[in-house]
Amino acid sequence: MRCPFCGHDDSQVKDSRPTEDNSAIRRRRQCEGCGGRFTTFERIQLRELTVIKTEGNREPFEREKLERSLSVACRKRPVDSAQIEKLASGIQRQLETLGESEIESKRIGEFVMDGLKALDSVAYIRFASVYKDFNEAKDFEDFAGSVVEAAKK
Repeated sequence: MRCPFCGHDDSQVKDSRPTEDNSAIRRRRQCEGCGGRFTTFERIQLRELTVIKTEGNREPFEREKLERSLSVACRKRPVDSAQIEKLASGIQRQLETLGESEIESKRIGEFVMDGLKALDSVAYIRFASVYKDFNEAKDFEDFAGSVVEAAKK
């Protein structure tokens, strides 16, 4: 594993343990060149996924991008990083078990919407405002109203 600090090719594993949801192995490493310590995560990957964007172009699925968008939606909410990690793992697992190697970005967005709806309603509305491309305040108000109504039932 290449050191993120000095670029040295060798590092020594100091500690290994599973993540809270057992979806990955967390490894604490020490660079043999500079002595810097860093953490890596090892995950099972069932298949290579390709995302078909709205414009039709294709790009490889990036879990980091998924985690980043979940983090932005959950910013300043009572949602910790472990919950975001667990949600990202669940979404990735769902995508990999679909049996398709190419997945439309719209479908990924639907999985994210479902996950955020169960996790935090404010994060759900934040993500929806970008995902559904609200153009004016009325769109936002209507969607937020439907979320409140659904929560009452």
